[in-house]
Amino acid sequence: MRAVEWNPAGPAVRVIDQRRLPSSVEHVDLSSVQDVAQAIAAMTVRGAPTIGAVAAFGLALAAHASDASSLPALWDDIARATRLLQSARPTAINLAWALDHVTRQVTQSQPASVAAAKASLLAEAQRLADDEVARNRKIGQHGAALLADGDTVIHHCHTGGLAAVDYGTALGIIRAAHEQGKRLHVLVDETRPRLQGARLTAWELQQLGISHEIITDGAAGHFMRRGEVHAALVGADRVAANGDVANKIGTYMLALAASANHVPFYSAFPTSTVDLECPDGASIPIEERPADEVLHLSIDGQPIAPAGSRARNPAFDVTPHELITALVTEAGVLRPPFGPALRQATLEGMPA
Repeated sequence: MRAVEWNPAGPAVRVIDQRRLPSSVEHVDLSSVQDVAQAIAAMTVRGAPTIGAVAAFGLALAAHASDASSLPALWDDIARATRLLQSARPTAINLAWALDHVTRQVTQSQPASVAAAKASLLAEAQRLADDEVARNRKIGQHGAALLADGDTVIHHCHTGGLAAVDYGTALGIIRAAHEQGKRLHVLVDETRPRLQGARLTAWELQQLGISHEIITDGAAGHFMRRGEVHAALVGADRVAANGDVANKIGTYMLALAASANHVPFYSAFPTSTVDLECPDGASIPIEERPADEVLHLSIDGQPIAPAGSRARNPAFDVTPHELITALVTEAGVLRPPFGPALRQATLEGMPA
């Protein structure tokens, strides 16, 4: 089940509304580039690779809506659409990468007409989405070798097919190991405040028939200290050139607990998530989301926070590369030093 696909009848970008899961599986058709930008900002769609693919299709929508009669006028419309989409969420590098990649591929092909350019933008967006899935499957195959039959794994946030177009990155590793016949058990961090672990990861594991239990984010260290965890697996939203990883808030604390308890800590992602222009984690912009996501949670219909409370809500944190055992990409399992390994993997893994 693909998280994003082109609907030619619209035309529209058809996505699974991740806000509705696990209660219901609902598809939404995004009919304009404005719809796409809003869906990304509101987390109707989320997960770095999925965001990139949705944005790429957003350019195809912008091209379809353009009434430009010349190629320069069309590229002006595409540039405006690119700026709108880039502003939707700042941390996940796949968003900017996908927009740049699709535009560059089409311009380098030197389309002869506006109609040809529009067709090429859609074809490149589709190719990008398909390539993401192929990379995910390679990540799964490489990473599955890190897990043994009978292992218990902690997983933070959500990195399955919903987040990565299809199949998944870190969750794809668990899926690949499961498909190889390895019996795994997954401890699923709830991942507050939006509960992507409890809502999405647990739902996908249930669909796949993989043993799992949901735990509170603060319980991870407890299970590690008791010796019940064999590995920690997370995804990534942006990876700096030195191997520092920006990922869902709470990843840094999980990495600290893993390090203190000698539990291997792995981050899995396609090379489209690597930002070689970003030297280290301190240079990665961290998105601050609305306080309502923290304050408007309720238990038994009652708000958890007193009226008038304030909140801080960073969506991501940065895990220093020193705390990471290995990085898993479609090019293979990367070990320290991560800088040279990431440069080589990016050259090997990225499409031309």
